[in-house]
Amino acid sequence: MLKIGHEVVRPGMYAGDEPVTIPVPEELETVPGIPLEHREVDWYAREYPLETMNITERASRDWANTIRDTHVEMREIRKEHDNLNRPLIMAARLTGDQEPTADATGEDVTEVIKAKARELGYIEVGITAYDHRYTYQSKKDWVLFPHAICLAYEQDFEPTQTIPSVDAEIVHSSTYRTEGAAGLEIAKFIQGLGYRAQVHSPNDNTGPYIPMFVEAGLGSLGACGYLLTPHVGSRCRIMIITTDANVSYDKPVDYGIHAFCQVCQVCVNRCPGRALMRDKVWWRGIEKHKLYFKRCRPVMARYLGCGVCMKVCPIQKYGMATVMTHYAETGQVLGKGTHDLEGYEIEGKGYFGPGELPVFEREFFNSMPTGDTENWAFENLKSKAAQAGGAVSDDMLQEFKENLELGLGQSRDNLGMMEMEDYI
Repeated sequence: MLKIGHEVVRPGMYAGDEPVTIPVPEELETVPGIPLEHREVDWYAREYPLETMNITERASRDWANTIRDTHVEMREIRKEHDNLNRPLIMAARLTGDQEPTADATGEDVTEVIKAKARELGYIEVGITAYDHRYTYQSKKDWVLFPHAICLAYEQDFEPTQTIPSVDAEIVHSSTYRTEGAAGLEIAKFIQGLGYRAQVHSPNDNTGPYIPMFVEAGLGSLGACGYLLTPHVGSRCRIMIITTDANVSYDKPVDYGIHAFCQVCQVCVNRCPGRALMRDKVWWRGIEKHKLYFKRCRPVMARYLGCGVCMKVCPIQKYGMATVMTHYAETGQVLGKGTHDLEGYEIEGKGYFGPGELPVFEREFFNSMPTGDTENWAFENLKSKAAQAGGAVSDDMLQEFKENLELGLGQSRDNLGMMEMEDYI
């Protein structure tokens, strides 16, 4: 039995559940929150502000959607999701301008807001300051209020365990819509308390939300690039609501995950595209496992959204308390090396158990366009001109013009489901 350094007590998963105690072995203790250098984060935010990948990597997103649309079921799922989700996004965009519907009493409303969120089905809720350093450049003038209510909604267990699959993509999309609708209800509730509230849709992000979730004590940044929450790990969808309400802030927590992920490494070992880094690096002032986007997106595009890194995470499958208790008692990662945790099937490739990975040719990764649509259109024109001995034909120019017009039109609508932590 390992020596326990401290215990973390969290509210139960659902309203009315008993609190959950998470033992953190002494050897896994590090620091609460995400290790970061504030001066570096400040500098990058000022000199190289973040932008959503729906803009900066638009070419690969459009390419991925084109590939997904060749899969009939996936095309219909995406079409249905877009039709059902757009009204929720548009309603969220209007919330910042809506006035309170009552007079504020001046009392701290932290607990009543949290209780309402739990009533609506959110399994995690915490409050912290909204950190403008992570706001996308295109959203800089949109965020109005100083406090961030961080909300996590569970994604159903059974379909998630079939990743990568059509069923997993269906529950992925429906969870976004359910939490988006619930977020609008919370905004109305806050307005009824006498305050203003702005819903940041999970499909119309103002920035990568994970740093604020960690600051609010709702989990840790895992090696997979997801937020690992206490009850369901990465098996949740996250969103925030900013407000001017009278609230108190939560604090970051050391769940032992920084060190545990270094020991575990299951998601790193099982990633079909070998897109996860074994060791941490410093990136934009944050110490983290940096995702290799160019090896991730091609797999996600071609194989039903992939998500293997979510499926094989023991925290996702068994819960943080169970995993940490098992580690404290045995020194072993629960499920590691077993088919129950690590096995997955890829459509057209077959089943892969522990130690087995699919093989992809180099062109599988190199064929993906990169950058925004305009840059990709220009690079495509240059490539075709080079193949033609330097001559640019009228057909090439027409194709270039059409690609530019397509990119300009799509840049006005940068909606899209958040993938991991949007690869910050």
